[in-house]
Amino acid sequence: GAEYGQLYSWNITGNRAVSFHTMVEFYIMLLFSEVGVAPMAVAKAHKELSQMFNTPFPFARKEVLQNIQVSGRDIYIEIHGNIQQLNGTKQLALRLIQQFYKNLDFDKDEIATRFWPMGKDTSVVVDPSRKFGSPVLADNNIYPETLYQHFLAGDPVNYLAHIYEISEKEVEDAIKFCKAA
Repeated sequence: GAEYGQLYSWNITGNRAVSFHTMVEFYIMLLFSEVGVAPMAVAKAHKELSQMFNTPFPFARKEVLQNIQVSGRDIYIEIHGNIQQLNGTKQLALRLIQQFYKNLDFDKDEIATRFWPMGKDTSVVVDPSRKFGSPVLADNNIYPETLYQHFLAGDPVNYLAHIYEISEKEVEDAIKFCKAA
């Protein structure tokens, strides 16, 4: 209903933009879906975790991402050594969530704040506080797409690095990111 919409999105010049935490949550839900967990089971687990952690975004919490597990049709969480079923088919490819988790930065409240789509050793970051959460280079607000378009037009990497006053690695990371996307 309206309450869900108020929690999970904001309006920008008439267009709905999904919040960063919702994007993180949708990605985790997609991973559950890919391994065959029923949407109703994911919804039940989400509701239970929301109450347990007192947050509308439990799949964006570090403690949840570190400790969530799937076995058969059931979702579990291990907290303080206790395994609790979250009554929500295949063993979850836990490494997918763990890989995604490794690419997130968390704030002091252990809530996801930034996502490094190609890993923290690269320059591209998704930060909801910058450029409305569009991917940008970490040390400035250059869109990877801008560099990629120049590259496709024939501008060499060293020239782009010089013109934009960034490293060649940052230009290369932007190109790799755009090719992967």
